[in-house]
Amino acid sequence: MDKLWAPWRIKYIKAKKQKGCIFCRAKRFPQKNLVVLESIYSLCLLNTFPYNNGHLMACPKRHTGKLDRLTQAESLDLLKMLDRAQKLLDKTLKPHGYNIGINLSRSAGAGITNHLHIHIVPRWEGDTNFMPSIYGTKVISQSLEALYKRLKNA
Repeated sequence: MDKLWAPWRIKYIKAKKQKGCIFCRAKRFPQKNLVVLESIYSLCLLNTFPYNNGHLMACPKRHTGKLDRLTQAESLDLLKMLDRAQKLLDKTLKPHGYNIGINLSRSAGAGITNHLHIHIVPRWEGDTNFMPSIYGTKVISQSLEALYKRLKNA
């Protein structure tokens, strides 16, 4: 079996799992939780277990797991946050496209079910190469810290 050397991932594997909501924690400690954008009702942070480089998550600041519980102001602000996130990624990473989605409930694929969030995954032509196709392994070519600095400085 071939191995992909990724020593930086050990801190995630060995880290003590924190209790509580990651999105609510991100409100209180934005830099530690890699928040790249913030508005009156929403925030956007890097996914620490990304599907692709630049994978962001936008969420309302208020803890709710349902779309119909957002106020009109919160809904509009969240959509504007999505637009800001795309523009930031366009400027810094120049992806060819995006996968954008919301998983509502565990059966729909949500890992975090109690705090609504939107996944924003940048995509590039040819970014599905032999590694995921043959080996079932995804290569992320930039560290979260380097990407965070790049996005915050943009």
